[in-house]
Amino acid sequence: MFEVKYSRFLTILLVIIIIAIIGLVGYLGYSFYKNYNIKKDADEYVSTFIEEATDSGNTSGDSEGGISENITVAEESNSNSEHKFKGYDYIGSIEIPKTNLKYLVLNDPPTPGKLDTSVVALWPQSAKLNSVGNVVIVGHNYRNGLFFSDNKKLANGDKIYITDLEGNRVIYEIYNIFQTTQDDTKFYNRDTDGKREITLSSCTDASNDQRIIVEAREVE
Repeated sequence: MFEVKYSRFLTILLVIIIIAIIGLVGYLGYSFYKNYNIKKDADEYVSTFIEEATDSGNTSGDSEGGISENITVAEESNSNSEHKFKGYDYIGSIEIPKTNLKYLVLNDPPTPGKLDTSVVALWPQSAKLNSVGNVVIVGHNYRNGLFFSDNKKLANGDKIYITDLEGNRVIYEIYNIFQTTQDDTKFYNRDTDGKREITLSSCTDASNDQRIIVEAREVE
């Protein structure tokens, strides 16, 4: 009798383990598929946006000295058109070759819906990309490669490409990376000495209350 009960217990336990494994594999498969589609959609939208906003024949890459020209070749009709991505207004795009990142930058303010969709301008209010001063862009760190999850891999000297709605494509070079608290905003309105700068902000891997801050300045 004991052997029969023990055998039934093992059978039930085995069934539970198999169901758990199937559920885990299904969850991981769904997460991978979802993340793949988010990144794929973002890449396609960014590519289309840049193609429409700039004259691709005049866009240059890095020169031998690591500097590329800023492009101002937008078609007037494009600057007056509606710019939406999945129902949200965007103000341009960001590309980071080091981490294979391509996203549209949604306009402020950041909301849960926006942050689940792309990266979002945080500061200043009604921010305009590639303007003189500092523009802060925030993005989730889901620790899975999406949005700003790979910002920890960036280093001083890495390049960030920003394209605005007018077709200006500007290269920024990272010059400072540090960690701080979520309440620290003193670096927002910093003196840029008349230069264009951007700041990327996301959670650290260790804590959602800590931020990894990436500061970059336009390449002249």
